[in-house]
Amino acid sequence: MSDESSPHRTAAVIPAAGRGIRLGPGAPKALRTLGGTPMLVHAVRAMAASRAVSLVVVVAPPGDAATVKLLLGEHSLPARTDYLVVPGGDTRQESVRLGVEALPDDITTVLVHDAARPLVPVDTVDAVVDAVRAGAPAVVPALPLADTVKEVEPREPGEKDEPELVVATPERARLRAVQTPQGFDRDTLVRAHLSVPLAGQGATDDAGLVEQLGAPVVVVPGHEEAFKVTRPLDLVLAEAVLARRRANDGF
Repeated sequence: MSDESSPHRTAAVIPAAGRGIRLGPGAPKALRTLGGTPMLVHAVRAMAASRAVSLVVVVAPPGDAATVKLLLGEHSLPARTDYLVVPGGDTRQESVRLGVEALPDDITTVLVHDAARPLVPVDTVDAVVDAVRAGAPAVVPALPLADTVKEVEPREPGEKDEPELVVATPERARLRAVQTPQGFDRDTLVRAHLSVPLAGQGATDDAGLVEQLGAPVVVVPGHEEAFKVTRPLDLVLAEAVLARRRANDGF
């Protein structure tokens, strides 16, 4: 792994402007606490744990950038990593674009990481960075699926009690559940965001934007602890993982 004196500098962008309604009312999802510490702080620490990452850019909810900056200042973060907080936009895609626009010119590799994946191990972060630096324009960590997946005909609005019709069963061996951080050659990520309008279908992740360019996206192994905290049960699982880590590692 190259250190931060390398000409290939890496930054991580963490879009954290969402409300997280599936976790219920209260603070934005990224500011919910896990083990007494906001999930956002865990996510920032997870990116900074990689020696390759020299800058972390947090994209805050519009109007809350100052609050998020104070929040980060209240928690210990690795001294070798720089931090920047910028206001986000109305959508995740717009927030990521604003985060990338804030990067210094010498950043060549960009990680985009969900604030709601607070426990991703550093080995996963390093694997993504290494694959980008080896020449892949876009890299995603991913896991094989444990469940059989069905493609269905979605219900029409107003038909929430109607059963949905199964139209296909994709071959599970060819499917992967994608995680973050996703890694990109900076120029490729910028071109992807410029090529897909903010209004319209867009994509559910940044790798999807790169796919629409026709550029290759490769997969590296993900990790079961890089799951997304979306629902209350996920928070229970995350607390259990964090408690186990503290018992084993003493932090």
